[in-house]
Formats: sequence, C-alpha cells, structure tokens
Amino acid sequence: MKILIIGGSSFVGRGIALAAHERGHDVTVFNRGTTPTDLPESITRLVGNRQTDLSALSSGTYDATIDAIAYQRRDVELLHEALGERAGYYLQISSISAYQDPADVNADESTPLLELGDTDPNAPVTGATYGILKAECERAATELFGTNIGIVRPTFVVGGHDKTFRFPYWVARIARGGRVAFPGPSTNALQWIDARDLGEFCVLLTEGRYAGAVHALGTSPATSFGETLSRIASHVAPEGTTLVEIDPARLTDATWYSKFPLWTGGSSETALSMSNAKALSLGLTLRTLEVSVDDTLAWFGDRSWPEHWLSEADEQKLIDEA
Repeated sequence: MKILIIGGSSFVGRGIALAAHERGHDVTVFNRGTTPTDLPESITRLVGNRQTDLSALSSGTYDATIDAIAYQRRDVELLHEALGERAGYYLQISSISAYQDPADVNADESTPLLELGDTDPNAPVTGATYGILKAECERAATELFGTNIGIVRPTFVVGGHDKTFRFPYWVARIARGGRVAFPGPSTNALQWIDARDLGEFCVLLTEGRYAGAVHALGTSPATSFGETLSRIASHVAPEGTTLVEIDPARLTDATWYSKFPLWTGGSSETALSMSNAKALSLGLTLRTLEVSVDDTLAWFGDRSWPEHWLSEADEQKLIDEA
C-alpha cells in the first residue's frame, strides 16, 4: 500500500512510519521537517505545514492516510481540502481524552464524546481544551472523509523518542535511585501503550480498512500509578531506592503536573480505566512495561535533566516535609 502519514518523524508518528515500512508498504511522511529523525532513507519526506502550506500534497494519490497530529478542526478541514479522494482510507489518532467521563470502569468505545459547546473548534490547545478539540477532530473526519474511516483512541503513550518527556521522567528518576517522591494517591488508575505497539496496531487497522473507533490501551483492567512505579523500580532502580508518596493536597499549583508528569491528580478514575477488549480482538499486541522502560532508558541516555522536571532540592524539600 501507498501510505501517507501526517506527522511521522517522532514518537507516535515515527512508530507508525517504521511499522508501515517494516511491513513492506510504500511510506510517505508529511511534516515541517524540523524534527531530527532516524527514519530509513527509503521513506519519502514531504515538507510543509498542515495549517499554512500543504502544497507538497498537491499531487500524489495514496491508498491510505494516517493522521497522527490532528488537534483542531481546521487541521482536518485543510487536509481534506488538499487531498480529497486522493487520501484513500483515512485513519485518525484521537485520544481517550475525547470522551465524557464514563459512568463506570472498563467503558467501551460507545462512551459519548465531549461536546464542543461554546469552545472555538480552532481554539489554542491547552489542558482544558485538548479533549474537546480532539472530539471535534473526530466529528470533522467523519463529516469530510466519510463514515468508513478509522479512529484510534490511545491513552498515555510511552517508550523511547518521547518528546513530551512524561514517561521518561519516571524511568530516569527511578534509575538514579535514592528516595523518589511521587504524588498520591498511589491507587490512581493508569493506562499506557508503547508507541511501537500503537504504530503496529494503526498499520494493522489500515491494512484491513477498519471502520469505526477503537481504544489503544496496553493495560486493562488498569494498573495503579503506584504499582506502575513499583514495577519500574523493580526493573531499573539501584539497591536502597524507596518510593515516597506525597500528599496531593500539597500539590495544588498547576506546575506540579509538569514536574510530576503522568500524574492524573483529580482526574476521573473511570476515564483512566477503560477497556481494550475490542483492540485485542482486532489484533493489538503488547510489549511489557519492562520492555518499554528499557527502550526509554536507552533513548534518554545521559542527556541533561530537563529544567521543567523536579529538581533535587525541590524533591528533597517535599520528602522532608512529608
């Protein structure tokens, strides 16, 4: 198949591009060309900007288009305007965040999406608007590309090449050892999927021209945040490492969400404990958490500690006051 990937250079898009290439497809990626990439030379690279310059897509016909970076309605509208029927089958990467809070755990894909309401469909993407805008991207895709399209809704994506530096924080911090602060409650649900598993699943769905929405979750029933960190510690922490739970009542400033990435705070527990039964029935295969940890640690290497991560001094203060 001739597959066009919107994005394709890093993390999720990279995982999709490599999976498609490994399965023998003719792969083209379209992005701004600013992110360093290790994609094979045989993958065609088109440079542009999906919101301001889609001229690189003025020619070429594809069997399928996988859209890894749709965040606002105009993203979908402009892509459809540029490609039309030349897009072929269309698959969009959405998010679990597009849902309204499910009534119970293990909710399936019939869970209602968030409504746009008074939100501008092209509003800036923030923590408050992200889910609403992703839901609107799904609606735009159905309106423009037709009902026989695929929608993939992952939760937290983990593994190497993660430019969000969310999961890498916990792997790198725990690997340093000592007393490791983490925000409670430790029982908060947490679901994730390795970027490589997500990429392979997207390609599998594309090959079968799957029509409909499906979760992409690696853990169902969900594991807890505390259990996840304990498994990471068991795998990479030096002897003597301890995990110290911090009362979330002390972490009221929004900046703690970047210092403690993947922390869900007061988020709905049901939204973080959804079912992956449908995905498994469609062929989703999963790496273990430990394999994802190894990949992340190898990729992170000896790079400098990002400034937005928790400093040693701030962590020690939290622990001393705990």
